[in-house]
Amino acid sequence: MNSSFYIYFTSIICFAWSVFQLYIAYFPMNTTMSRSAHLAFAICLLFLLYPLKIHKKAHSSLPFYDIALCVLGTLAALYPLIEFYALAQRPGDYTSFDIAVACVAVVVLFEAGRRIIGPALPIIAAIFLAYDYFGQYMPDIIAHQGASLNKLAGHMYLTTEGVFGVPLGVSVSFIYLFVLFGSLLERAGAGQYFINLAFALLGKFRGGPAKASVIASGLTGMVSGSSTANVVTVGTFTIPLMKKAGLTSTKAGAIEVAAGVNGQLMPPIMGAAAFIIAEFLG
Repeated sequence: MNSSFYIYFTSIICFAWSVFQLYIAYFPMNTTMSRSAHLAFAICLLFLLYPLKIHKKAHSSLPFYDIALCVLGTLAALYPLIEFYALAQRPGDYTSFDIAVACVAVVVLFEAGRRIIGPALPIIAAIFLAYDYFGQYMPDIIAHQGASLNKLAGHMYLTTEGVFGVPLGVSVSFIYLFVLFGSLLERAGAGQYFINLAFALLGKFRGGPAKASVIASGLTGMVSGSSTANVVTVGTFTIPLMKKAGLTSTKAGAIEVAAGVNGQLMPPIMGAAAFIIAEFLG
């Protein structure tokens, strides 16, 4: 996949995902179908934007294995949507192909998670899957009957209790739309406006740059929803100013990181966790 086609294709996927999310916001569809399509878009983009190896050359083509994972993961994510009616007519009676797709999908999701946040979460998930499968061989205090591969894979991927459970449903219904709204605001200049507003209000007071950093991070978090983006956007301006005001590099960085991480919890986006907690609590 050459670089120009890669850019156009990625842009088309992003645009199609946004249109799809806006469409189902106005015209709701079955939860399994919407979650399946949502996951397919996410996996497709993830393997396009986060290749296994980052090439130094700007015009390097995407490696074959990343394209293969992209296609394989997308098809596996779409499987519950494509086979929705067939799966609904035989609940719990999974075929060998169903289980194979579920296993492939879980492995692809593990790799996707590793590329985004590192190996910690996939390792923890793998440990609990192993515990579920080998439960009868565990010490007596934590032993259980164990689950067969059919039951484990089917429950994990072919019901709304595993991969297609509440967290993914919250992402479909709330998180994507709020992040899209925040991104549009940020591209329109709202982020820089909030930074300027914070410095206009607090810049003249004692410790003004530090106070302005906290306020600016909170206001920027309202439209970014990302702690990393928050720190990078606001910190570019506030950290040098805090250092000029006499704060050490360590203290200036610590203030900005603390403000940026907590800024993502500001409404309306409030980070993913807030919506997931609200959904679980009803």
